Amino acid sequence: MLLLSQPVAESKSRAGAPRKSTLGMFAAAEIPVIDLLEAEAKNKIVRACREFGFFKLVNHGVPLEAMAARLEEEALKFFNLPQHEKDKAGPPNPFGYGNKAIGPNGDVGWVEYLLFTTNPDLISPASILPPNSQLFRGLVNEYVGAVKSVTCEVLEKMAEGLKIGAKNVFSRLIRDERSDSCFRVNHYPPQPDDFHGRRGMIGFGEHTDPQVVSVGRSNNTTGLQISLRDGTWVSVPPDPRSLFVMVGDSLQVMTNGRFRSVKHRVVTSSPKAKARVSMIYFGGPPLSEKIVPLTCLMEQGEESLYHEFSWSEYKKSAYKTKLSENRLSLFEKNKFPTPPNPSNNPSSSKFLL
Repeated sequence: MLLLSQPVAESKSRAGAPRKSTLGMFAAAEIPVIDLLEAEAKNKIVRACREFGFFKLVNHGVPLEAMAARLEEEALKFFNLPQHEKDKAGPPNPFGYGNKAIGPNGDVGWVEYLLFTTNPDLISPASILPPNSQLFRGLVNEYVGAVKSVTCEVLEKMAEGLKIGAKNVFSRLIRDERSDSCFRVNHYPPQPDDFHGRRGMIGFGEHTDPQVVSVGRSNNTTGLQISLRDGTWVSVPPDPRSLFVMVGDSLQVMTNGRFRSVKHRVVTSSPKAKARVSMIYFGGPPLSEKIVPLTCLMEQGEESLYHEFSWSEYKKSAYKTKLSENRLSLFEKNKFPTPPNPSNNPSSSKFLL
């Protein structure tokens, strides 16, 4: 059974009428909920990725109420430190503590964060960790390990749902010891008392994630919004017991546009609301991995929509763009007959993640 979460508010089309799903299986403004234990999960994951590029995952097996709650508690100890103490862990280069500035291209938001690599060969220095760094490092490793395992399970069910013979075609990119994955903890304080905007402050501006897939979890505070195909923004009800899976740009390319990377953003809450804390695992491929539509998915006569590129090349290209820009457009064959040349971009140590 494919469950549907209750909407925060009814989604409207630009003309003001309630929007109908192009698949006819999701009601207006409702988010697909996938039960990982259900036999039909593989097919429902595929349908959700085609329609939304996003879904809520339940019965995933990760003890979030205990594991994530402890990690959140330790992270808040760091975020509640005086600003001058937190600044010692930044600026991110690319890993470390960031405050308001998001990337190198002028994007800002009402957010502070800690960004870590998950590659054991690139362990984040202890200087960027909260005061009780040994405990925090252990909690991060425990959480990332559990979420990575579930992510690979989801990707393998996804491959099965697409009827791909090698079910590890996606998960192998994440399991690879050279996987360029990362983990971020975001802290969105309530709006300041002197803010009078009607629609809330932007905590993290609209964007898609460049990796294969992103898996997030937050506390019980609203803020996350996703964009539907018609451009309507829909609020995602928070659920600390669930994981939220987002298709990334790389997966969109590998499926030759069958799946879409979902544009999303975070809007901060009112001054009296509880701060929002979210944690996201970004599953990325090895830097040398070639990202190209899978021939096993291509129908007879179907042409690739994208130029081939390596993950390293795409990161270099993405580094030069602002959050809201369509990063994939430079690699779309119908817009650019020849692939872009990212050789003049900054070094890999400065990539926007």
